[in-house]
Amino acid sequence: SSVAATRALEAHAAYCASKAALDALTRQFALEGAAFGMRANSVNPTVTLTEMARREWSDPAKAAGMLDRIPLGKFAEVDDVVDLVLFLLSDRAAMISGQSIHLDGGFTAAPFNLAGSTTTR
Repeated sequence: SSVAATRALEAHAAYCASKAALDALTRQFALEGAAFGMRANSVNPTVTLTEMARREWSDPAKAAGMLDRIPLGKFAEVDDVVDLVLFLLSDRAAMISGQSIHLDGGFTAAPFNLAGSTTTR
């Protein structure tokens, strides 16, 4: 999914709504799958630097607008997402189900107006 499931992003109404729907389906699948020993979780990253995202976010001015809202000051790498998924698939996550886990460098924890605030990294 995406952090857009819980944050409104300008000019992204359909995208945000579809991501919120995926979070709802995650909870529903967790509820219905439990009787069969199944777990369901979603990973909701910020911008993840896939090949396409590297192209789309390569303009420093464009990237700065988003990076300024991420307290850790960086986008997610593909390996960050892979590592979380591998953990969720492991027995170490046996009691985690129905969760939408933000992988966002603190984006959803920070005030939305972090850019220009006195908060430091």
